[in-house]
Amino acid sequence: MKPLSSLFILFLFPLCSCALFAPEKPLEKLVLIPTSFSSLPAWNNDSQSEAIPALRRSCNVITRKSPDASLGVAGNAGDWFPACSALGDKESSNNIAARAFFEKWFRPYEAGSPAGSLFTGYYEAELNGSWQNGGKYQTPLWQRPNDLITANLGDFKPELKGQKITGKVAGQKFEPYDDRSAISKNSISGRAEPLLWVDDPISAFFLEIQGSGRVKLPDGSIVHVGYAAQNGHQFVAIGRLLADMGEVEKPVTMQKIRAWLKAHPDRAVAMMNRNPSVVFFLKSKANGAVGSQGVELTPLRSMAVDTSFIPLGIPLWLDADDVNGKQLRRLVVAQDTGGAIKGAVRGDLFCGAGADAETTAGGLQSRGKYYLLIPKSVNVKP
Repeated sequence: MKPLSSLFILFLFPLCSCALFAPEKPLEKLVLIPTSFSSLPAWNNDSQSEAIPALRRSCNVITRKSPDASLGVAGNAGDWFPACSALGDKESSNNIAARAFFEKWFRPYEAGSPAGSLFTGYYEAELNGSWQNGGKYQTPLWQRPNDLITANLGDFKPELKGQKITGKVAGQKFEPYDDRSAISKNSISGRAEPLLWVDDPISAFFLEIQGSGRVKLPDGSIVHVGYAAQNGHQFVAIGRLLADMGEVEKPVTMQKIRAWLKAHPDRAVAMMNRNPSVVFFLKSKANGAVGSQGVELTPLRSMAVDTSFIPLGIPLWLDADDVNGKQLRRLVVAQDTGGAIKGAVRGDLFCGAGADAETTAGGLQSRGKYYLLIPKSVNVKP
């Protein structure tokens, strides 16, 4: 789901999928320290049963893999088959049984990194729109341009495996794709078609950061839109720019950024154009937000992670706070990723859809911890 944030690309620090405060540099090392469930902060106070449906969706993906398919630090897919089989149709309303399940099949490891940690939140945006351009519907949600090309550099040099570059062919040259400033002036007209037209350019900007959302049409029907592609430009966090300019007080939240953009209509477009990254959309068949693992996300139980370090599908015990000091100690499942989610201890919590979810996501900014729950059969190297 999250192209930059996730599925929530943060604005305070530069680039997300489904967050505003991404670190400036990728964290380079994941350190795993064995621990016990009794040592997990507030482990017995959570409703772990609420994470069972999310884990079941991830298990459905993992168990379709070859048994020897690698899951990075979490072993191979085959290591997960017994736990996923034991999960079966386990009742998802019994917290005692849920805790017993995790304690039987998994061993917790505290995740650490010399570069520190960061936890944020993202949500499924809601906008008002129309299939047709007209009246208040003047902002396009662009579909993937027909000349957008993404190349896997590993196909050219093995040492570049996993790295990609996006651009277009102009004449006989491969060059960067149009940036936000150019696209805002309809530079891709004739090369891309609008999927929908919405009534608020600021909401459209935030939709790109979330990577997916829902658009309410004039007749009351809902269209779900999802991530199709991105123009290849590095995400620039305008929240950090605004803070550095003294325009927004720290801690920067999404609500503060949105309020500033609305209060300065004469400067809003130029400020948003400081972020050259643009996301393109498609009509989604899902009824809710879908993460990069291909499963529907569960509010407050699905998390976006950096898959360079954390495999999708793994349960995580989150220990973080929001900007008001509210503790978030809960079991989540890694089911999404995003361009802003860079680091060994970097998480972006999916908060759901709508205004309340936006408020919750916008208030998340923490330097907490998470713990990986890995099947006991896996020989984890510290």
